[in-house]
Amino acid sequence: MQTDLIERYDLRVPRYTSYPTAPHFGPEVDGARYREWLTALDPATALSLYLHIPYCAQMCFFCGCHTKATKKYAPVADYLKALADEIGLVSEAMPERMRATHIHFGGGSPTILAPRDFRHVMQELGAAFDIAPGAEIAVELDPRTTSHDFVGAMAEAGVTRVSIGVQDFNPTVQRAIGRVQSPSCTARVIGWLRGHGIEAINMDLVYGLPYQTVDSLLATIDLAAEMAPSRIALFGYAHVPWMKTHQRMIPVDALPGLSERWRQYEAAGERLKEHGYVAVGLDHFALPDDRIVAAQAEGALHRNFQGYTTDAAPALIGLGASGIGALPQGYVANEIDIGRYKAAVRDGRLPIARGVATTGDDRLRREIIERLMCDMRVDLDAIAAHNGFSGYGFEPELSALAPLEADGIVQREGHRLSVTEAGRPLVRAVCAVFDRYLDAGEVRHSKAV
Repeated sequence: MQTDLIERYDLRVPRYTSYPTAPHFGPEVDGARYREWLTALDPATALSLYLHIPYCAQMCFFCGCHTKATKKYAPVADYLKALADEIGLVSEAMPERMRATHIHFGGGSPTILAPRDFRHVMQELGAAFDIAPGAEIAVELDPRTTSHDFVGAMAEAGVTRVSIGVQDFNPTVQRAIGRVQSPSCTARVIGWLRGHGIEAINMDLVYGLPYQTVDSLLATIDLAAEMAPSRIALFGYAHVPWMKTHQRMIPVDALPGLSERWRQYEAAGERLKEHGYVAVGLDHFALPDDRIVAAQAEGALHRNFQGYTTDAAPALIGLGASGIGALPQGYVANEIDIGRYKAAVRDGRLPIARGVATTGDDRLRREIIERLMCDMRVDLDAIAAHNGFSGYGFEPELSALAPLEADGIVQREGHRLSVTEAGRPLVRAVCAVFDRYLDAGEVRHSKAV
């Protein structure tokens, strides 16, 4: 793609894991409102559960997650008591014991938990919810703090998928981002996982890191492919030191510029395809037999706060400090501050800090954006009819799309849109056209590429 196009459309736009996006949540949705929403759920609604573990053994400089480093286990153990109490508060607010079809542990580093405590959390979930047979249970892993005993505890609990943080295997890059992790460390944990029957393995890689080059990134891709994870997520590093102060440890002059980031993205994607991976959405790649590939082909791929997923549950329950939930009525976000989170739960309150009730227009635009992010195409008339907006004209949006169409990023046939293969990396810029809340210059969002 031409450099001028990259510069023109590399705007600060959301990652669109929700719509409206989190910066537009407000205090008008609180714990009492959330309780009403939970009580009103149809008992037949399938649930997806997300549990946030906001602790790591050490802080990585590049990290954009809500987490803190601790050398002591006492704060973790105390936090788990609050998490168990929140599980109880949420389940008590529901009309009955409801079925969970997906469970995801994120962080932070869930591997900071003692194996016995991971088992205990799973027991708490099993008591509060009806965990469906064959439910996908996923855990994010830091290989540096993953023990063989923890892998065994996951297998006992029925974990079916793991996501392994790698970022980059180059030692110079690793030192610059504060995360030294040898290939042998990662390979050892993958061996343990497969030995315990956990075969669905995702690996997270990042481009745009300090001292990264196209050649060094391709070397990382080759090492990752040798370990044969079923999925590889290729994220662009988001440098937001005004939000995450520890990112000030990153040497800014060592960060690749826009053109270099673009070359890294393109080269990495091509190399992954050479290794037999199929492009999924914006930034995921999967082996052909992975079910996320079939979901994409069937138009059944979804996107939520964990990224691309086959999870179609209508209700996502966020648990833990900074956990975000999505219900038919809208979104809710827990307190980010661990102290305020624990205090709320201790007082018997659902620890909601903010949220947003969605309107019919929100739901219309959310579906358009999700289909663009997942399928790279959308039938505006079909989605409008599905949401009760038959005859919706979309004149302002179609007018705003004209430059992207002229530049070969999107193609249009009436109200049917498709993002070109060349335009795939800029799909978020296409989605932004349908975002009524967005000021594309806001610094709180990451760059599109």
